[in-house]
Amino acid sequence: MMKPAVDPLAQLTEIRAIMERSSRFISLSGLSGVGAGVVALAGAGIGHWYLSREYGYMGYMRLLQSTPSERELVLPFLLLLAGGIIAAALTVAMFFTMRRARKANQPLWSALGRRLAISLIIPLAAGGLFCLALFLRGAVSLVVPGLLLFYGLALLNASKYTLDEIRWLGLTQIALGLVAVLLPGAGLLFFALGFGLGHIGYGLLMYNRYER
Repeated sequence: MMKPAVDPLAQLTEIRAIMERSSRFISLSGLSGVGAGVVALAGAGIGHWYLSREYGYMGYMRLLQSTPSERELVLPFLLLLAGGIIAAALTVAMFFTMRRARKANQPLWSALGRRLAISLIIPLAAGGLFCLALFLRGAVSLVVPGLLLFYGLALLNASKYTLDEIRWLGLTQIALGLVAVLLPGAGLLFFALGFGLGHIGYGLLMYNRYER
């Protein structure tokens, strides 16, 4: 009885898939990006509402010129808002990523997953502390650009452990951060563009390419 012919191309494709699963964390869900983007847009809206209530319609512009005592008054709310955005975005991201990891039979908290998490956390923690120092020193206009730049660098750092699209999202965040430096009065807009629409666009691309 003759054995069926082996397709070399199919074998190479299977080998490549196995190597990719072993060297890259491929269970990131596009829906995680969409959810995180929606959370960021909601956070930007809440921030605009709060600053408008405190300073008037041009609340963010007024914040850029605030005194140290004024910044101390709004800092607790802004920190609470930032913590809420991070917690909600992480919850959404973990939910969809865990669901995709189960479908792909890939453990979520593997050695590869830990390396990915560490490569993200270190630049993000450093960037968060640096931007807090900028705020306290009165360089409020540099806070949003700093957040975008450090987040973009964190994504670039993590991209070697996951899908290539993360690198392009990181480069997009860095570009927006650099432009935001030149337009200090549009910080909230760039926050919404980078963390909101940027994540949604990336998430939809990932979902249509890998999950649909």
